[in-house]
Amino acid sequence: MENTVFHKADTRGTANFGWLQSYHTFSFGHYHNPERMNFGVLRVLNDDTVDGGMGFDRHPHDNMEIISIPLEGDLEHKDSMNNVATIKNGDIQVMSAGTGIFHSEYNKNTANKVKFLQIWIYPNKRNVTPRYDQITLNLADRHNKLQQILSPNENDEGVWIHQNAWFHLGNFDAGVAQTYTFKQNGNGLYIFNLKGDVKVNDQLLQTRDGYGVWGVNEVTITAATDAEFLLMEVPMKIEQSSKN
Repeated sequence: MENTVFHKADTRGTANFGWLQSYHTFSFGHYHNPERMNFGVLRVLNDDTVDGGMGFDRHPHDNMEIISIPLEGDLEHKDSMNNVATIKNGDIQVMSAGTGIFHSEYNKNTANKVKFLQIWIYPNKRNVTPRYDQITLNLADRHNKLQQILSPNENDEGVWIHQNAWFHLGNFDAGVAQTYTFKQNGNGLYIFNLKGDVKVNDQLLQTRDGYGVWGVNEVTITAATDAEFLLMEVPMKIEQSSKN
């Protein structure tokens, strides 16, 4: 049986710290909505803008898969695993926090803002060894097709995480349509529309709208205008085993 949830862009939680403007699809920080806690194992979807020369000081995480997708500008990353890296549009970064990590994120460019998506996924294994990875994607591979950017498989396209989840990015010209077939039975699909208008089956999504669907095996995605969007297929049940 098909189930859906629709989140208009202007219904998201907001946080404005001056240097940081953040929109929260799900409960986060001071924004708490018992009806917007998560979508399956998708716990956090934050749409962040960081002012020039500003950023997030060193802070901890554990037992979460953390994915960052830069949309504009460059973001510098430092962590307790001695990784120092800069991510920019076209990159995707992943951290398995596992038993615990510390990291910081800064916009070193004082003249330009940084815009990025911060996504948290509950892992299917607790207390794994922390790890970090980032890759640079070929932007042409998402033009009028779905580019896989994340999966559970270390040797597959994109980065991998400790969860049976698959992410794809699309940059479709108006009128282009494609059917997405779910990778795993029981999973749901959350679509976050980055730009333009896109239809998921019969539901129209405008810029920054989100739409979740589960209980089906496939959906049809049609660009009503030129559009960019992120697909996140995730398990709908939170199940975790211990590494030990």
